[in-house]
Amino acid sequence: MDVRVKFFGGAQSVTGSKYLLEIDDYTLLVDCGLFQGLKPLRLRNWDAPAFEVSKIDAVLLTHAHIDHSGYLPKLFNLGFRGPVFCTTPTADLLEIMLMDSAKLQEEEALYAKKKGYSKHENPEPLYTQKDVELCLPYICGVAFHHTFEIKPGIQIHFAMAGHILGAAILSLTITGDHQTKKIVFSGDLGRKDDPLMFPPEPVLDADVLFVESTYGGRAVPELNPIPKMARIINETFAAKGCVLIPAFSVGRTQNILYYIKEMLEDGLIAPELEIYVDSPMAIAATKLYQKHMDAHKITYEQLTTEDGFVTLRKNMVMVQSHEASKYLNQKKSNAIIISASGMMTGGRIMHHLFNRLPNEQDTVIVVGYQAEGTRGRRIVDGETAIKIMGQMVSVKARVEQIDGLSAHADQTELLFWLKHFQDKPKFTFLVHGEPDGLLAFQSVIKTELGWDAIIPAYLESFVLFKGI
Repeated sequence: MDVRVKFFGGAQSVTGSKYLLEIDDYTLLVDCGLFQGLKPLRLRNWDAPAFEVSKIDAVLLTHAHIDHSGYLPKLFNLGFRGPVFCTTPTADLLEIMLMDSAKLQEEEALYAKKKGYSKHENPEPLYTQKDVELCLPYICGVAFHHTFEIKPGIQIHFAMAGHILGAAILSLTITGDHQTKKIVFSGDLGRKDDPLMFPPEPVLDADVLFVESTYGGRAVPELNPIPKMARIINETFAAKGCVLIPAFSVGRTQNILYYIKEMLEDGLIAPELEIYVDSPMAIAATKLYQKHMDAHKITYEQLTTEDGFVTLRKNMVMVQSHEASKYLNQKKSNAIIISASGMMTGGRIMHHLFNRLPNEQDTVIVVGYQAEGTRGRRIVDGETAIKIMGQMVSVKARVEQIDGLSAHADQTELLFWLKHFQDKPKFTFLVHGEPDGLLAFQSVIKTELGWDAIIPAYLESFVLFKGI
């Protein structure tokens, strides 16, 4: 039995994760992500796949974030009809997130046509909600820690990665004619002391390891974001402004609400402030925390009671309609608006940025990793004008970044997880990272662990095992 891998995404970038695993004539696609960020990366979404869709037997997903799952409807649009295996919480999240992704693309195509800012006469979405409906019946949710066989000689196991609800560390155990080998994909690993999610579960052995490297190049010192966050909110309110927080709907939004509740209880911010969660997907996703109580630390009381941080009924409004979302533009002060997407690449956050970036009294708090080429990265890097919906918008608002709210393990936490391995893997691939961070992490792994780690390139392939 021969085993090969080829990298179709997540190689020297933090988006588009796709790893094609060939086990003799059986082909698995591990993750099926959408490229985001830099235009050359985004254009790959529109290219014909560099792999044969008809030869893929199954897809395995580590979690539901669009950079790991968002190409799935396009894959079905191109003719794929095989099973998609993931954890049960991820299966539930996919319907929400993929539908949202398709809807945003449809709306953006219509808006671009209406405003005439596309170079195409009739701009089209990459895929539609009908494509999402096509793929949903093929999604197979599997319980954490349940080992199952997808083909004789190939077993799959999902352990908790702690990144978001349902995020998994994926292990494949392959039994050949002569040997058994284990391949581990870390997926995106969460923080060791996240207040809502369990820490990444240790893995003790692997013959081949794929490990994410988003924060492989640095340690994140702000483990407790509350002091800085409270100071920024109070200073913004003193300036008669509003706080805008772009946040991913799953994980980050719930974390932010948790910290706001802590600040309110400790008297660190004004009790009369208004909180608006302007993300229908975040509202829908929050309900899934109730369904999957064993997949996170949140108690039922925190999810359902009036004083629970996910509800905060005395201060919080869940914004459902577009009209209500646009009404928030009239808010001048004493309000916190949380909206998606987290990297400011689409969604309702766009019109909030359009209206608030020119306001000197307002503050944008950036709470997560911003991939190279995204609007969020350009704002963090200090660009003074940003294109939004075809128009250049001045950036006069205060921009603050709080690293301690990231859902990704930093360099120290990644090393902590790696140190659980009892023996050095035959291959260690560093994936899902940008070049500088990958090189730094590669050096640290060599120094701390004595491992030689590989930084694969886009479309590079490797023979992992021959004749097992």
